[in-house]
Amino acid sequence: MSRYARQMILPEVGADGQVALTTAHVLVIGAGGLAASALPLLAGAGIGRITIVDGDTVELSNLHRQTMFSEGDQGKPKAEVAAARCQAINGEITVEFEVAKLTPANAPALLDSVTLVMDCADSYAVSYTLSDLCLAQNIPLITGSALALSGYAAGVCGGAPSLRALFPEAPESGASCATAGVMGPVVALIGAVQAQMALSTLMGHQPSPLGQMVQFDAKTMRSAPFRFDTAPEPEVAFGFVVPEMLCAADTIVELRGTEEAPEPAHPDAIRILPDQLKDHLPIVEGRLALCCATGLRSWRAAELTQEIWPGEIVLVAASAS
Repeated sequence: MSRYARQMILPEVGADGQVALTTAHVLVIGAGGLAASALPLLAGAGIGRITIVDGDTVELSNLHRQTMFSEGDQGKPKAEVAAARCQAINGEITVEFEVAKLTPANAPALLDSVTLVMDCADSYAVSYTLSDLCLAQNIPLITGSALALSGYAAGVCGGAPSLRALFPEAPESGASCATAGVMGPVVALIGAVQAQMALSTLMGHQPSPLGQMVQFDAKTMRSAPFRFDTAPEPEVAFGFVVPEMLCAADTIVELRGTEEAPEPAHPDAIRILPDQLKDHLPIVEGRLALCCATGLRSWRAAELTQEIWPGEIVLVAASAS
């Protein structure tokens, strides 16, 4: 009996749907909690080629939600362990991995020749960098996020509005799983929804998952789907860059104090705290680069500074580079 018989019997899949999956190349950014449920499902469904990108190693605190890993995997690269797990699930597919963080510098090459991108990184800088590139190249992007007892999955780009159209303003909170905590089942559920959205997109199911968002709240055990097909792209978008993409002509501002960041994100950066930016920022021609840890403070500062800065403003997320 065929490996894929139980899904090919579905009229929504069939032989044509399976061919669409077998010939697809899916790029998965992040091999943590969201990917822990998404990746085995993609491998089992028969995605022909999967590329996994993650720069972190397995830690004990990961194991309650990153269920691809075991205690014996501590210290090993997540991307390598995840790739081996997917290959063990399905020896008929090709699984590749790269031990690296996705950045605006390496992202264009990683997106070359991919059919669909899965954003499992749960990082503002990564998500918006992927969205910008996928929108420009018309590549479907399935993004997701989970924190505390809630999360969401959404299909953007590839003909649908981008993540910036869905969330045009800076996030309200900079909380992460490390600071706010998260329940493992919530992460697993969101990752599974991402996997289903990816498979449905690749097989051309209607209504398309692209342009749809699904929210889940574990407190109430309720999910809330809605469509955003007509959401407009924002007129102003602050792109992310890494320090090596900056040049001498840029005005570079480090928004973190010396206690948080003894060394600024760039050696040419001037240090100005966010609440002092409007009073102390030298207004000159050219590009302004605002630097912080995650990109959130930079984004908020950019929203305030765009009124007085005459040129382009870009963001540097030091912890994501």
